[in-house]
Amino acid sequence: MDLKTVLQAVNQISEEKGIDSERVIEAIENSLATAYRREYLDKGADVRAKLNRKSGEVNFFRVKEVVDESTVRIVEDGETEEETKESTEIVEGEEPKLPRYNIERHIMLEDALRKKKTAKLGDQIEYPLESQTDFGRIAAQNAKQVILQSLREAERESIAEELKDKEGKVISGVVQRFERGNVYVDLGRTTGVMFSNESIPGEHYRSGERLRFYVLAVQREARGPGSGIVLSRSHPNFVSELFAMEIPEIADGIVEIKAIVREPGSRTKLAVSSNADEIDPVGSCVGQRGTRIMAISNELGQEKIDVIEWSEDQEDFISNAISPAKVRSVEMGEGRVAKVLVPEDQLSLAIGRGGQNVRLAAKLTGWKIDVRSQARPEEQLEEGVAESKVADEDKEVEEDNSV
Repeated sequence: MDLKTVLQAVNQISEEKGIDSERVIEAIENSLATAYRREYLDKGADVRAKLNRKSGEVNFFRVKEVVDESTVRIVEDGETEEETKESTEIVEGEEPKLPRYNIERHIMLEDALRKKKTAKLGDQIEYPLESQTDFGRIAAQNAKQVILQSLREAERESIAEELKDKEGKVISGVVQRFERGNVYVDLGRTTGVMFSNESIPGEHYRSGERLRFYVLAVQREARGPGSGIVLSRSHPNFVSELFAMEIPEIADGIVEIKAIVREPGSRTKLAVSSNADEIDPVGSCVGQRGTRIMAISNELGQEKIDVIEWSEDQEDFISNAISPAKVRSVEMGEGRVAKVLVPEDQLSLAIGRGGQNVRLAAKLTGWKIDVRSQARPEEQLEEGVAESKVADEDKEVEEDNSV
């Protein structure tokens, strides 16, 4: 094994992949020490290797810990192996036994003092060993595997460290391949995975296509290609982040997204407010002739986006949430139930296809919404009623209390 060549390769790879070369060199030293011990010494010996970063030369040392009768147990003559095996076992109610004295790893204090006058218990004494570079085939293979594994782990940690600040943000990637409904995405230094339930329903992906993705999670302990970077295009926060990227007023904090609900691939509703009286929050998001919101809709495969103005007044908020339909009146009831009356010609628009518009409005506001025609206020429509999560939870609490 040409260690100088290995060091050059490590330095080159470290620069290219942005990993800590010291970690890799430490792994090389450990693997060389293990190979030396297996090839030339007893398996109980503690061997250290020190690699010269410039010359590529390596020096080996046997390391022994300074001990005495108070820190180790001296094996008596005639004591069997079975009796010594239990030396480190801890039995409840009994003091733990001292570790067994091992001549390969320990040196008695009086012997250590002859070598080093300042030696004390717990110190480690190094003994130089004869330099060796000719290791057996198995030992060399093991050393090589340790080095490669260390490179992979160092690179994985470096990538995770780089991407940890991207969690909850949007990044760009190129669709690489498909496996069992999951989409693997080339992110540059690594590969991310978008599981099938995180993709937009009905959206089709092509290899080589560049898209934006929401970083759902960065998992350091994960193994396998892409398994540590979890991506999404269906998460509601994906839309929020796209708005922050496309609309300067949101990025600057002048306009704030107060709430957002989404049925991926179909429709999104979000409520916005302005922290400056002269700024129209809805107009800022929509843009001149709809150019800003159109760019976001195009990124989402023409998903419809309703931007409404948030209001502390719950009646106004619910009325706005039914947009784009015109609302005549809102009647607030107990249990967070709101009856919304709209003109007859606005009824289908207020309810939406399959009740989608009123369903999203209920989730956005946290109120159960009952949309009815102004001409027929007593007639309840099946698709015109939508529950919100908050209303459902309140209902469950009331039922529990009644019990």
